[in-house]
Amino acid sequence: METRRTLLVDAFTDDPLAGNVAGVVLDAAGLSHDRMGRIAAELGASETAFLTPADGGADRRIRYFTPTDEVDLCGHATIASYAALFADGAIDAGEHVLRTNVGDLTVTVTGSGRVWMRQESPTVETVEVDADRLGSALGIDPAALRDVGADLPVAVASTGLPFLVVPVNFLERLGEADPDMRAVEELSAEFDVAGVYAFTFDALEADSTLHGRAFAPAVGVPEDPVTGTASGAVGGYLRAVEAFDGDFPEEIRCEQGHFLDRPGYVRVRVEEGGGDGEGEDAIGGNGEDGEVTVTVGGDAVVSLDGEIRLPEEEDGDGIIEA
Repeated sequence: METRRTLLVDAFTDDPLAGNVAGVVLDAAGLSHDRMGRIAAELGASETAFLTPADGGADRRIRYFTPTDEVDLCGHATIASYAALFADGAIDAGEHVLRTNVGDLTVTVTGSGRVWMRQESPTVETVEVDADRLGSALGIDPAALRDVGADLPVAVASTGLPFLVVPVNFLERLGEADPDMRAVEELSAEFDVAGVYAFTFDALEADSTLHGRAFAPAVGVPEDPVTGTASGAVGGYLRAVEAFDGDFPEEIRCEQGHFLDRPGYVRVRVEEGGGDGEGEDAIGGNGEDGEVTVTVGGDAVVSLDGEIRLPEEEDGDGIIEA
């Protein structure tokens, strides 16, 4: 019976059983779309990454599956994959080119093992959504949304995977969120987004810029513990709406997952031209002049390293056993 080495890797944390767990199949060569989907369903992580060789300028090809769907981009599964490759000794520190469904992305691994993922240039479009409707969908008092709506609008933001970004006034209100998943799915379909990312500047830790929660039932993830793509999108959003009065911070620290007992931290850099590419924690300098680049980074740790057994390909009724 065929087996594949399969990992569970906790991303955006350096502690096992925290952050956001991703399934990682380091050698997925020859696996069909159906088999990838069934493995992801068996592992049950919000996303599982499947890596295969690539050509034409990329080092590796990656595909991401939730337990129910394939998605085009996933930040935490990318961070998890490259942290696992680095821990295995399969790659060295430095820049790597990763082929995704949204194009080739630069992934940088520092000497300490921290992984930085350069995302697409951000797009941000403000949208009109009634606060009562949003509050009902998220299970948040609409007053908590109206209180910040004048300065921070609701918007669709993306750095490769779009989210509906919703500002909330206080952490207490965000913590009380009890989403109506069907209503969140309807919002996701209406605005063509993966899910809703609600955030507040009222963070738990002094070092954090904001606290976020991500709800993505439309792609099979009711609540994602720590979301790299959404954190990158909100970084682009904060720059676009001039949330810091022109004094944009060098690095944003997004905390997430505490309400699921899986705390994690995403570091986000929003720059023109991609940065200077110098220093221990450099993330590359390959952006064009005037181009806004968003890069998300974090640590990750392998929490489970094993093998998954697969049924014969023609056995459509077989059950994958972990």
